[in-house]
Amino acid sequence: MTFRAEAIRPLFPALNRRAEDGTLPIFLDNPAGTQVPQTVIDAVSDYYRTMNANSGGRFATSKRNDAMVAETRRAMADFLNAPSPTEIVIGPNMTTLCFALSRAIAQTLSPGDEIVLTRMDHDANVAPWTLIARDRGLQVKWVDIQTHDCTLDMSMLEAALSEKTRLVATVHASNAVGTLNPVDQIADMAHAVGAWHVVDAVQSAPHVPIDVAALGCDFLLCSSYKFYGPHLGILWGREELLNRLPVYKVRPAKNAAPWRWEVGTPSYETWHGLLACLEHWQALGENFGGVDKPAGRAAAMKRGLLAVQAYERELVAMLIDGLSAIKGVSIAGITDSARFDWRVPTVAMVKAGHTPDEIAEFLAQRHIYVWSGDYYAQEIMQRLGRPQGLVRIGIGQYNTRAEISRLLELLEAM
Repeated sequence: MTFRAEAIRPLFPALNRRAEDGTLPIFLDNPAGTQVPQTVIDAVSDYYRTMNANSGGRFATSKRNDAMVAETRRAMADFLNAPSPTEIVIGPNMTTLCFALSRAIAQTLSPGDEIVLTRMDHDANVAPWTLIARDRGLQVKWVDIQTHDCTLDMSMLEAALSEKTRLVATVHASNAVGTLNPVDQIADMAHAVGAWHVVDAVQSAPHVPIDVAALGCDFLLCSSYKFYGPHLGILWGREELLNRLPVYKVRPAKNAAPWRWEVGTPSYETWHGLLACLEHWQALGENFGGVDKPAGRAAAMKRGLLAVQAYERELVAMLIDGLSAIKGVSIAGITDSARFDWRVPTVAMVKAGHTPDEIAEFLAQRHIYVWSGDYYAQEIMQRLGRPQGLVRIGIGQYNTRAEISRLLELLEAM
């Protein structure tokens, strides 16, 4: 069965909650956070009814809690095709986990060592590294973008690498302009000089299947609230590195990965919500992934992502074509449909004569939700000469062609 947004929209309560004037809102702020299906909401509340306990107890609720935690970790490993559930670290958000990772890696570095960063990244994959560079006397080398299509300058990346490079941090998909980077190629380049590769996959996780084994990176981070789950961050790392890197933890905590990275008692209720979110992806694969039923959870989730990806590409093509036809509209990023394999459905635009904030406010008053500003991607906005940022339109699995048409009509009319 071909994926249809109309088939899943009833699963998301927020999509069907009308504004005071009776209008259904259009959620195109998805890169900042997606809405969640009812199953995720139910899982969070069910946790408090059936397994609300700390870990490690000898009684029933604690045992149910621990079984849920183990299953959530296994499901997340399947989502990322990680070799082992013990390579999955779950924390409050991606930024917190990236700072924990940077502090640990910092202790292995020496003055004069080099870190390579890009002008494309969200600051959550910039500040953790620039701060340890400041504190440890490290040198930061920057890789620029090609401003005409907002792609990474790969020749500049190659030139930045040297025998002193210890770490390369790049984004998988830009949270600002949607560009997908060749992470597997970058990982090979980093490893060729003996460096580790850290990948921010926050914006790619909702839109493309992620296979950490195929990507070849050493660490990868994402956020479940960007792929229809609760507010949590996930860090995947190679098990040997997660066990070897020095971490700050309390003395009684386990000293093995992943537990040595998970500081304090987690919000287990959101872990249960994450499990329900991953089950949603599994169900998408089973219902829309093809005529034959996929073998196993990992295969089903991958098929679900591929089905959503194909659908979202249709919508982003419609969006970009429509925006390109509106007088005064400028789009940052890849606009050639032949190259849509190298972007996710996150589109940054502006219309002449209007600031990004004015456009976002105009749409908000008509119950269309988009974002304006730099979305913490400060470097790329500076390179594009956009001190006020841009308007970001982010398509998700529940958006429809009718919603894109409504957006385009309003943008043309304003």
